Amino acid sequence: MPWWFWILLWVALVAVSLLFYFVLGVRLFRKFMATVKDLGAAGDKLGHVGPLPGADHQDQKPGIGRPAAGSAVFASPADMRHDYEASKSSRREERRLRRVQRKKDRGQPQALTDLDFT
Repeated sequence: MPWWFWILLWVALVAVSLLFYFVLGVRLFRKFMATVKDLGAAGDKLGHVGPLPGADHQDQKPGIGRPAAGSAVFASPADMRHDYEASKSSRREERRLRRVQRKKDRGQPQALTDLDFT
């Protein structure tokens, strides 16, 4: 085989491989853009979702009931610690009241720690 054939063969191989990588890149770019378009549509759809069915509308107001969703991110750690301790003590008190009522209904003796003498 003549020497120019090897040059022609290698030029053809490099050209075909570059064409293959170019087509692969275009295909990858199109799939990426389709994915971005789908994500944008999903974001728009989820951005307009209303309150959950069956949820009380009073809980959705930030001033009544629970605070607005995401408000803890911007609150100070001291406020969050206070809210945590307050809710923890209120849950503990509710359990104590239920326990006292349950023992009262069953006729069982009350524990002195459950009775509120303070």
